[in-house]
Amino acid sequence: MNGDTNPKATPVCDELRASGYWNPDWDAALALDPAWMEKFVAMGLHPMKAGVLAPKVIEFICIAVDASCTHLYAPGTQRHIRKAIELGATREEITAVLQLASVLGIHTMSLGGPLLLDELSRTRQEPSDGEREAA
Repeated sequence: MNGDTNPKATPVCDELRASGYWNPDWDAALALDPAWMEKFVAMGLHPMKAGVLAPKVIEFICIAVDASCTHLYAPGTQRHIRKAIELGATREEITAVLQLASVLGIHTMSLGGPLLLDELSRTRQEPSDGEREAA
């Protein structure tokens, strides 16, 4: 036990839910371990609440994360685009954020392309099964 008087109390999660920023996909994690989920959400919100970055910049980062090929969370992307527009973001700024996030996908080819070329090179050097049988 971590000393909490109510280990199921989740004020940070509750605040996020009330603000409309809660991801319903997190409900299962909250049900399984409310204390862990509370700490997870608090950690994620800390940079937003610290006031170091401008709110519009935070929305840009959230758009990039939610739209990235490793996340692809449409409801969050839409919510953060809407909020960025409310904060004065232009179409061009949001488009640039989406373009930057889309570059993540190039890593598929940067990793897979050379591996494919290596394997093709190896298979050209080694006789195929059919060539071995004919020999």
